[in-house]
Amino acid sequence: MANAITLSRFPLLFIYIALLYTKNPTVIFWCVPFVVFITLMDTFDGIIARKFGEVSLLGSALDIAVDRAFEIILWVVYSDLHLVPVIIPIIVITRGTLTDTVRAVGMSRGQAAFDQVKHPLSQFLVSSRFMRNLYGITKGFAFAFVTASLGFIVLDHPWAGWVHIMALVISWLAITMTILRGLPVIIEGLSLLKDPPLAKKDSTTP
Repeated sequence: MANAITLSRFPLLFIYIALLYTKNPTVIFWCVPFVVFITLMDTFDGIIARKFGEVSLLGSALDIAVDRAFEIILWVVYSDLHLVPVIIPIIVITRGTLTDTVRAVGMSRGQAAFDQVKHPLSQFLVSSRFMRNLYGITKGFAFAFVTASLGFIVLDHPWAGWVHIMALVISWLAITMTILRGLPVIIEGLSLLKDPPLAKKDSTTP
């Protein structure tokens, strides 16, 4: 069930994007709670996985992959709509590519994504439920404000400028957290990229 919830975010995401491009302010404002809901689904699937004992390496990998695609697609769309600077999706794509490469190596050796960092500070930034929830909430606010700013811009509302500024501030806060949570994975993961030492051959073996 948890994996089904994870995958269901994709069709909902595409519906949301299609609605943004209608440039209908009423539709766009309805998209604000819609995108928050889709973002929070990342939390729902984790809760359900733990409750029903569906936690697995596959589920962890799938959750990260879908969440990564979700973020990248949204930031690219927002950039295309001229709501955020293009550097934001560039940062997200670069960070995601590096961290996912490192995590893939760890997973190939049976290590779950959030178990690959060992330093206490790294574990707090990357694996702690507090930081994961805070990051999710920050992203939710960023996506909501960016969506709302589009509605105000389409309406040519006097508040459009201020709402857009708020959207950019929260977006950059989310990106800062993205970088801070990605660095420990990359730094500690460098050791995983080294080939494991070959087992020494027993000299007594003919």
